[in-house]
Amino acid sequence: MDECEALRNIRHNLIKILTSCSSIDFEGNDFKALVFEFMPNGSLEKWLHPKVDGQHQLRSLNFSKRLNIAIDIASALEYLHHHCHIPITHCDLKPSSILLDEDMTAHLGNFGLARFLSRITGNSSDDRSSTIGLKGTIGYIAPEYGTGAHISMAGDVYSYGILLLEIVTGKSPTGDRFKDGLSLRKFVELAFPEQVMDIMNPSLLHLEDEEVRATNIIGNARDKKRRFQESLVSLVRIGIVCSAELPSDRMEMGDVAKEMNVIREIYWCWDL
Repeated sequence: MDECEALRNIRHNLIKILTSCSSIDFEGNDFKALVFEFMPNGSLEKWLHPKVDGQHQLRSLNFSKRLNIAIDIASALEYLHHHCHIPITHCDLKPSSILLDEDMTAHLGNFGLARFLSRITGNSSDDRSSTIGLKGTIGYIAPEYGTGAHISMAGDVYSYGILLLEIVTGKSPTGDRFKDGLSLRKFVELAFPEQVMDIMNPSLLHLEDEEVRATNIIGNARDKKRRFQESLVSLVRIGIVCSAELPSDRMEMGDVAKEMNVIREIYWCWDL
């Protein structure tokens, strides 16, 4: 019911709901389901962390695709926070909540934890927004929620920052290496900016090297590699700022979306 209420009046690159079902299952229990538009390329989770299924392995995402996906998500969150009749927080942003259509456009789904916000305070007035009722995903939940803070837009921004760092590094925030005080954000922050290339997803760097080698003109190849590195550092910077410990230190999604689009314009100018 929360998901239906959240999706009823929003229009953006969000998962399109087709219909709903309410019935009794074969054991006599209530059965309720939402039927969404099919996304042929599955979830972002499967692309960031591909597994061999016995038949094939998903192709790796190059930098352009990762950048476009990150911008799609930023745009969707900006819409929810600033352009809905009543602002909405998603509250469960993670790779499995992002589905990809046949053109690899990212669509935001999984609105079961979404909350409506007060336009005056920017916080949820719903009692269910307390930590007791919060059922987000470990690794992506804003730290202030652990101290009983109300759900806010800043919480979504934190989740986006962690997701952005995961997109560029290929490392999950709940990976085995992140323990004893070392988090994904801390891991990236320690390498920023000089050693950023050393912690990036190996498949991302491999694909980028192939694209650079395919550039026939030496000067253009050098310029492409330089711009790639600059764009990557810019993305990492946004991810670090968005996932800051204090909500007041984080960016707003409107500013994030603007900066992300500037990065894409600079990166794509290689082909002009």
